[in-house]
Amino acid sequence: MMKDQRLRRRLAATMPKVPGTAAVAAALIAMAIITGSAGSQTLPTRDIHDLFAAAEAAGQVGVARKTRPVDARSAHPGEVIVTTIVGEGKETQSKPADAGDMVVRNRCPETGNEEYLVKADKFAERYQGTAAATGDGWSEYRPLSPEMRYFIVGEPAGAFTFTAPWGEAMIARPGDAIVRDPADPADTYRVAAASFSCSYEVVVEAPN
Repeated sequence: MMKDQRLRRRLAATMPKVPGTAAVAAALIAMAIITGSAGSQTLPTRDIHDLFAAAEAAGQVGVARKTRPVDARSAHPGEVIVTTIVGEGKETQSKPADAGDMVVRNRCPETGNEEYLVKADKFAERYQGTAAATGDGWSEYRPLSPEMRYFIVGEPAGAFTFTAPWGEAMIARPGDAIVRDPADPADTYRVAAASFSCSYEVVVEAPN
């Protein structure tokens, strides 16, 4: 609390003295910064590989594969993609893109058709073009994803953050799927509950 109060005073001291609606907007931006900072600090950080091992030991791991087509475009070198989920906000962000990397957009209205960066080699392994252009540089691709192992984050675990394979923080919440490529266990990441439901086909359901 004292830390937030000090942050408010510092922000107030540096904020320009603007009247009317501009002052309100500035105050809202400052509060958003404070709230976002405090919110991220309250989530514990977990080792996602320890959690996956615990789920396997408890017999709570299933098998699924991505089946819904996506839209994709070439990433601009240096481009950073921030993945946001409707109703949740920021899920994660990418490292700066390299030449050949692709921006993938899911076809999930429930999540806001979230976008994320896929490295060139992974994209070639997991997607195949259909020759259907969807406009503005985007084209349709069909998933070639292998069968992935997954478990569902339970309510007792609560929300937490972990380090994604690309080195950035990622948030997971109860109901989300933690998905792993069995051929590359380091490739373990979160798929939001709504995105998992609309994009994946369950082959072997993960027991509760």
